[in-house]
Amino acid sequence: MLSGRILVVAFEGWNDATEAASGAVKAIAEQIQAMTIDAVDPEDYYDFQFSRPMLELDEDGNRTLSWPGTELMQASKEQIAKIPALDDLYLLIGTEPSRRWLSFAGEVLEMVQDREVDYVIMLGAMLADVPHTRPMQVFRSSQNPALRELFDLEPSRYEGPVGILTVLSQAFEAEGIPVLSLWGSVPHYVHNTSNPKAAISFLSELTSVTPFAFDSDTLTELAFEWERSIDEMAESDEEMAAYVTQLETSRDELDSQQASGDALAKEFERYLRQRPDSPGDQG
Repeated sequence: MLSGRILVVAFEGWNDATEAASGAVKAIAEQIQAMTIDAVDPEDYYDFQFSRPMLELDEDGNRTLSWPGTELMQASKEQIAKIPALDDLYLLIGTEPSRRWLSFAGEVLEMVQDREVDYVIMLGAMLADVPHTRPMQVFRSSQNPALRELFDLEPSRYEGPVGILTVLSQAFEAEGIPVLSLWGSVPHYVHNTSNPKAAISFLSELTSVTPFAFDSDTLTELAFEWERSIDEMAESDEEMAAYVTQLETSRDELDSQQASGDALAKEFERYLRQRPDSPGDQG
């Protein structure tokens, strides 16, 4: 288990199929009543024709613009007073930038170093041949020797296109900040909707590798409704139902064999090699 000051990171876009990773971090932010303590200036890194601002209405009906960007967050003072350990937890959430990734990474690195963060946990999600009826599989990886030894991990041998998570990971590791990556596999046949069930799996995994206990109660009902809606689709489509049954059989066989981390790593790397080289493709 990790200890010290921990940063959990998720970016919407290419690294975030079905918003599983960002959904998990947003759920944590809500639980700890997170407040923004720093932010990256979006004007320098985003193409607003690609990542457009959103028009929103506040509680009084006033129209406001919400701009894409990246924010560093921490629990509110009230929550830290109740649970002092939360003072060591930071969240970084945003939209994958459109340009100047190296400068962006440098700016994020500076924010993290200012808080003397000890470890970074990256969350990412990929589309895969997995059934919606089973918990999401989470694959751990790290290029840091100490973390590989701590969690008994094999180094990734993937070569190919990457997202902003990898660029940031390289920047952190170069400055001596260890990075643990958690990647989840979500059903490719329901990729156009948010996946709260996958976010729950991320919260469970984070609870197992950090000293923090993350509550998934707020997502449980959403996950139930999400799964039920897909079940209803399958019930009216024999071909889809047969495909889901096939995926369930494959997944159960894999689980019964207690698949090694190496097997999951190979599946992860196969996915990355096959996906389009297009940032924001999962947006």
